[in-house]
Amino acid sequence: QVQLVESGGGLVQAGGSLRLSCAASGIIFSVYDMGWYRQAPGKQRELVAVISSVGSTKYADSVKGRFTISRDNAKNTVYLQMNSLKPEDTGVYYCNAEHRRISRNYWGQGTQVTVSS
Repeated sequence: QVQLVESGGGLVQAGGSLRLSCAASGIIFSVYDMGWYRQAPGKQRELVAVISSVGSTKYADSVKGRFTISRDNAKNTVYLQMNSLKPEDTGVYYCNAEHRRISRNYWGQGTQVTVSS
C-alpha cells in the first residue's frame, strides 16, 4: 500500500520559514518524480515545486528564490524549505509522487500552512 505522509505545516508570521516533509512508503521512491502542490481556499490546486528522479527541479514563479525542494532517497523523503513566507502562501500543501512511464500517481493527505500578515 502506497502512503505519502506530510508533516511540518503550521501557523507562521509573514517573513517566517517552515520546512515540510513527505515520507513515502510502498513505492520505489528513487524512481519517482516528487512534487509539492498547494490549494488555497476557493482556488484550484497548483504546482509549487517538483524534483525529478534525477534531481532536476522546477518551481512556480511565485515561489522562486524563496522555496527549495530537495529529496533524500535513503530516507524516502522529499522536503520543501519555505522561506520569506507570505500570506498568499497559505493553503493545504500536498505531496505527490509520479511515475509517468508506468502511469502511477499518488497523493498525500495534505498539511495546512497558514501565514499571518
